[in-house]
Amino acid sequence: MTDILIKQRRHSYLFAVFAGLFILCLLLTFPSAADVYRYVEEKGIIHFSDVRKNSKLKVWIREEPVHFLPGTDFTEYDSLIAEAAHKYGVDFALVKAVIKTESNFNHKAISKKGAKGLMQLMPRTASILGVNDCFHPEDNIIGGIRHLGYLIDLFNGNIPLALAAYNAGEGTVVKYRGIPPYPETRIYIRRVLDNYDRYKLEAINATVTVKVDQ
Repeated sequence: MTDILIKQRRHSYLFAVFAGLFILCLLLTFPSAADVYRYVEEKGIIHFSDVRKNSKLKVWIREEPVHFLPGTDFTEYDSLIAEAAHKYGVDFALVKAVIKTESNFNHKAISKKGAKGLMQLMPRTASILGVNDCFHPEDNIIGGIRHLGYLIDLFNGNIPLALAAYNAGEGTVVKYRGIPPYPETRIYIRRVLDNYDRYKLEAINATVTVKVDQ
């Protein structure tokens, strides 16, 4: 009887593992897009959301999908990020959060507006920063970190404002004297900050693990 139960548990475990891997593969191969939805009430009040909670919300901005390809290594550029982040005084976790949000670690990513590479540098910004090849991971990371560091200094360490400027341009932030009223920019900031919190937590957990192992 005990042998039968062990075999049943083993089969259930294997089934769960294979089922989980199958679902993961499906999730990884389907594109993900951060569309922005809008709904206007009769009184003229406008609601924006990045989640279609009901049928009243209609697509307002169709964002280019980011493909989550199998085998993507989200730690592949950690050493490059860490070195450049330390050199230019920008938090490693913040840089990684920006890369995650901007390109999902795809160094060949190109947006509809022409931003390229891991940190999605626009051609003019890349030229100012001396980045000749936006698809070169190290050059793109260094250029992006320098630009992000400049924006953080420009806005006196205010991370949300720096992120708003990274997304919509520093002139836009100055014009509105704060985060511009663009739904895509506000959603972008929230997503970067969510990823930022996650990567900071990962760093803390990694540090605790190392101390325990020692």
